[in-house]
Amino acid sequence: MGNRRRGFALVAAHTAWLWFLLPAATAAAGHPVAIAGLVVFVLLYLALIAVPVADLPVRPALQHVGLALLALISIGLAGLYAGDWLVVFLYVCTAGTIGLSRPAWAFAWAGASVAAVLVIGAAHHLPAGVVTPAALFTALAGASSIAFVRFVRLVEELRRTQQELARTVVERERLRFAQDLHDLLGHTLSLIVVKAEVVRRLAPADPTRAAAEAADIERIGRTALAEVREAVTGYREHDFARELENARTVLADVGIRVTVEEEGHPLSAEAGDAFRWVLREGVTNVLRHSRATRCDIVVVAGPDGSSLTVRDNGVGGVVVPGTGLRGLTERLDQVGGTVSFGQALGGGFALTARTPA
Repeated sequence: MGNRRRGFALVAAHTAWLWFLLPAATAAAGHPVAIAGLVVFVLLYLALIAVPVADLPVRPALQHVGLALLALISIGLAGLYAGDWLVVFLYVCTAGTIGLSRPAWAFAWAGASVAAVLVIGAAHHLPAGVVTPAALFTALAGASSIAFVRFVRLVEELRRTQQELARTVVERERLRFAQDLHDLLGHTLSLIVVKAEVVRRLAPADPTRAAAEAADIERIGRTALAEVREAVTGYREHDFARELENARTVLADVGIRVTVEEEGHPLSAEAGDAFRWVLREGVTNVLRHSRATRCDIVVVAGPDGSSLTVRDNGVGGVVVPGTGLRGLTERLDQVGGTVSFGQALGGGFALTARTPA
């Protein structure tokens, strides 16, 4: 409704352009038919301009009929009275070029309007000083109207593109947050469950050790809370070394022997951030599903790229990708990397991520 009100305001302001008809109106004095024709012409012209400018719900066929009627009235008035009446084709040209949706139709309409000025001027043997300015102004009105319509449509397209980009950004941010939340809480909750089982087993026989494990659960819970807050604010610390040390500690606490091999130069920030999530997901899978006694973590950073492999000696078998593995694939796609997983040589499961240099 706001756009429609602005459209009507533009049409009202557009009436100032009708002063070009003053000579024709003066010439119509004493001719009732000419006056009536001019009044109908002006009202029909304003109605046809209001349809596209104010975005009125009018069928295209009805609009085309109105344009045809406007053209016939102008031909009749200019054909009967000539002289100052050639200016009416300026308005005919404007109404058509603004109202017709296809650019080819608009150009054809403008050409026909200019041709009508020339034909009627020649039929009445009007001097070139009268016909040429009328034809020139009609052509300029058509060209400026076509350019105006094109500009408005480009602006509308840009606005739609901006809105679509805004929706895309929101969707991507929502997906990123869902992935972060899954990766953060999935790993942490699995670790808390494992620690709770350890506490339950140790409580009757070794209360001191059980209390220490319970303190670990408290620490893990506080760390998880801080990480969730960081994920919400979007300012997470990208520290692969810290994640590697946590993985080593967590796996050792549940009796899984860990070996870590690091080759090459330090990881880049992009690779470190991506591998942090891969390592978290890999350790979570080892804790949940593998029933492994050994886990090997290999990090290689060379001139051709970097790779991370998390391999265990557990039960292995066929793996159906879940939310975590699909999320890792999407994360690695964002940095041009890949994720592969499957049964390791000699049994167990292997998860490998690679990023380009």
